[in-house]
This record gives sequence, C-alpha cells and structure tokens, in this order.
Amino acid sequence: MRAVRALSAVDSHTEGMPTRVVTGGLAPVPGATMAERRGYAVAHLDELRRFLVDEPRGHPAMSGALLQPATRPDADFGVLYIEVSGFLPMCGHGTIGVATVLVETGMVAVSEPVTTVRLDTPAGLVEARVAVRDGVAEQVTLRNVDSFAVALDAAVTVPGLGEVRYDMAYGGNFYAIVELAAVGLPFARERKDDILAAGLALMRAIDEQNRPVHPADPGIGGCKHVQFLAPGSDARHSRHAMAIHPGWFDRSPCGTGTSARMAQLHARGELPLDTGFVNESFIGTRFTGRLTATTEVGGLPAVVPEVSGRAWITGTATYLLDPDDPFPHGFVL
Repeated sequence: MRAVRALSAVDSHTEGMPTRVVTGGLAPVPGATMAERRGYAVAHLDELRRFLVDEPRGHPAMSGALLQPATRPDADFGVLYIEVSGFLPMCGHGTIGVATVLVETGMVAVSEPVTTVRLDTPAGLVEARVAVRDGVAEQVTLRNVDSFAVALDAAVTVPGLGEVRYDMAYGGNFYAIVELAAVGLPFARERKDDILAAGLALMRAIDEQNRPVHPADPGIGGCKHVQFLAPGSDARHSRHAMAIHPGWFDRSPCGTGTSARMAQLHARGELPLDTGFVNESFIGTRFTGRLTATTEVGGLPAVVPEVSGRAWITGTATYLLDPDDPFPHGFVL
C-alpha cells in the first residue's frame, strides 16, 4: 500500500451516534489553548476534517475527535471535535466515546471501579468519570462545561412557518429548544424530512435575526442545533428530535444538548439541583443527567451539569490517502 496520509483511529458509537477517535498520525495543532487550536483548525485544517467525516470514509452523520496533547496541566488529553457541520467547541457523545476509547485501549492509567479522565476541550475542562469493570467501560459520567439559558420565549419569523417561539440555551454548543407541535409536525420518524427542513429553516432565521454568542468567548456562536421536543416532554423525561446543520439528526440523546435542556428547565424553575433527568433521542436511546450546582458565566446565571451514558467500540482502522485518490478531501452528495 502507498499513502501520503495515514491516520490511526478507534471507532465507537455512543447510544447510536458514531465517534471516530483519531489516536495517531496527526501532529499537534498550533495554539496555546484548545480554543486557539480550534480556531487554527477551522482556518487551516478543514480538509482534514472532511477527509475523516465525509464520504467515502465517512457518511452524512459522521463525527469524530482528534486527540491532542493537553494545553493545561490538569488535563490528560486535549480534544478537537469534528463532525459534518465543522469543528465543535464541545461534544458530549463524542467525549463519552473518547473516554471509553482511552480506557479500553489503555491510553490512560485505568483503576476500577472508577477511572477519572480530564479532557482539555475548546469549551473548557471536562471531567469524565468512567465506571470500569474487568477493563470494560460500562458507563461514563461527564461533568460538562457550565451551561445556561440565553433567552426564554424568544420569537423569530421563519419563511414557510411564520412566527416560531423558542428558548435558546448553551451546553457546550447553542441549542434552540422548540415544541415540535409549534411547527405543526408530529414526533414521527416517517416525517423526519419535514422535521429536518423545519429545523434548518429555523437555524437560518435565528442566525439572521438573533444570532447567539457566548458571553465569555465570542469565538463560540451561532445556532446549528434545534432540539424539537416531543409532546409530553417535561423536567423528568424529555424526548426530542435533534436537527443539526447542514442536514442530519443526532442519533444519540446529545450530551451538550442534554446539558442545554437541563439549563433551560432550571431557568424556568422546573428542574432543581440534584434531581434526576432522562433525555431520550429520536431513536429511543437515553442519557441521564442532573445539575450539581449553580454558577455564573459572563454575568449570566448558569448551572453545572452532569450527563451519563455509554459507548461501545466498533472497530479500529488506519485511514489512508493514496496519492492518486480522486477524492482526497472526501465529498458530499
């Protein structure tokens, strides 16, 4: 075999959603912090992201993580998150996948019954407590970045839908949280194309009319996620269809989306601290969560979320680029 690029990876899925964890073949990305490295990657390494997540090596709902040396002394590894929409500040399902891979491949020192992995992410330090038995990662609990509601009962005019009311919350990414019935659609997978179209239209309208920006990090902004709530969703058990730019659904319950949902519910006075919460994906998989403390981010009231779920390793591979490959950066159909 001949190749001008060779990247080693361990693939996993977290409650149905893939994470391609690149473990070797990638040089450290320039930057003094992971936020700076994300900025560099956005500007200079997008072809690498496309190589890994787009066809023919990936697919339209692919995501992954690039392991890096940490930029801070209290972290074990740095992580850059990739998916078909770009480089993310944070990814909950991806972090569960990364922690599982690090433990089950022995890339971190493993202790039973709990191994703690600290990850340096563009959104901040994330702690993952991995429940381990006989070397198997049976559950991962994330102490996610501080999360907060940006707006409650906001409204935006969406072509084809009229005025749509939504809440905006942050859990590592920004999420518009919308009752699915408000756009006249049922919570049904056979209507997924219509739900996705409504989500993309809503994202465009929000970014044009009321684009969210992180109050402490202006490099984090924009709405690429719409969490459509199923009828009957409440502060104990919420079901949703997560529409994501540029046109796919999260298969997992979404870790950063679960954090944002809990922050929204807390801001509404519906979810107290230390109260269990279940978030269910469009395919029926579940994360559990709770809020452990209150805090502040950029002058806004915020909460400290924990999210628990599980990942399973699905394969290992070395992804190669032949010098004559007609699709060196992948493609989107």
